[in-house]
Amino acid sequence: MKRYILLLQIIGAFTFLSTSIFAQSQLEKMLFDLPDVVFKKLETPEGFEAAYELHIKQPLDHNDPSKGHIYQRAFLSHKGFNRPMVMATEGYARPRNRMYELTTMLDANQLNIEHRYFGTSVPDSMDYTYLTFEQMAEDLHHINQLFKQLYKSKWVSTGISKGGTTTIFYRYFYPNDVDVAVPYVAPVNYEYEEKRIYEFLDKVGTTECREDIKEIQVRLLKEREKVLPLLRWYAKGAKHEFTYLTLEEAFEYAVLEYPFSFWQWGHDCSKIPSADAELEVVLQNFMDVVGISFYSDADMAAFASHYYQSSTQMGYYGYETDEFKDLLKVLPTDSNPYASFTPNKMKVKFDGTLTNKVANWLKTDGNNFMYINGGIDTWSATGVEKSDKVNSKWFVLEGKDHAKARIANMTDEEKKEFKATLGEWLELEIK
Repeated sequence: MKRYILLLQIIGAFTFLSTSIFAQSQLEKMLFDLPDVVFKKLETPEGFEAAYELHIKQPLDHNDPSKGHIYQRAFLSHKGFNRPMVMATEGYARPRNRMYELTTMLDANQLNIEHRYFGTSVPDSMDYTYLTFEQMAEDLHHINQLFKQLYKSKWVSTGISKGGTTTIFYRYFYPNDVDVAVPYVAPVNYEYEEKRIYEFLDKVGTTECREDIKEIQVRLLKEREKVLPLLRWYAKGAKHEFTYLTLEEAFEYAVLEYPFSFWQWGHDCSKIPSADAELEVVLQNFMDVVGISFYSDADMAAFASHYYQSSTQMGYYGYETDEFKDLLKVLPTDSNPYASFTPNKMKVKFDGTLTNKVANWLKTDGNNFMYINGGIDTWSATGVEKSDKVNSKWFVLEGKDHAKARIANMTDEEKKEFKATLGEWLELEIK
């Protein structure tokens, strides 16, 4: 009997292996036949039949292909040709394959797509002219149309944070490319300096917590002569360089950033040091919540494309300085400092026409969206506004921050509603 069971197990394993090898060879032949797709095999994630890193040729300017091209990086995880496809739109670089919640939930295939002008998906010359929402949408549409030749079942797009914003804007331009879109913690800003951020920070949490946050900011600014030497030694040890901003500018920006980061990443009000705590304790809390590395040259370079988009089309946020005018020494106080830093400090002009068009379209025509936001996440301030004119769903997870606003952290009732709605829209049974 034991030998019989062992024989069955061996046969089963051999059959699975043979099926997987056949699926890989079949898929690879199909990938070879797709125009302008270069691929290499990756280690297969558990539960999948194959995985590949892709580099897909895209025109630099979709309106004039003669201007050159880029190769956009993406990752394909193959489950089966009869399974749904989750199209994960990143807002930044995507250096390695990763699985999204929806992919597991739907037992789906996945395309994880790096954003143009990030990671390896960059032109030879970083001319930012072609870093626009319009060009981004054309990239994703091209990938969608290529792979719909292989995967003919239901398609879902999803993304987190700026990747969620990418999902939203892509769907605006190509509403029929996917059946459902699920953006997480995705802002749709109306203007260059989003005033709704200020309104949110004036109300989130308790009055006591907001006052404690302000006391930390005031304490750090008042004791800058003691703080700055400590930060210089930290920067030296961490090998952070500050030439785009001076260290003192970085310090003031980080102090003003403190409340935004505090709520975005869900820090604990009870762990804010008291006003009379040792300076080292206050400084450690400041470094845990914000730190200064985000303002270093390395991070400025890494997020240059993001800042360009924020300053030209996407909008961003600034810092109110009225309460700190007498304490700020190097940042301007005649207008609110902006939280975005353009590449090489280039002068750009913001145009909010498109983002406002998208916001209005979402209210009247943005159907089959499922928005997931965190109740205390600062970016929920500029999340897509609820509308009873569209067939979409909003899930605001109470007490959850930017990182915890996920399906896994929903209440049982929220999960039930989410799965039921998603299953209905996709005409699938979700176990």
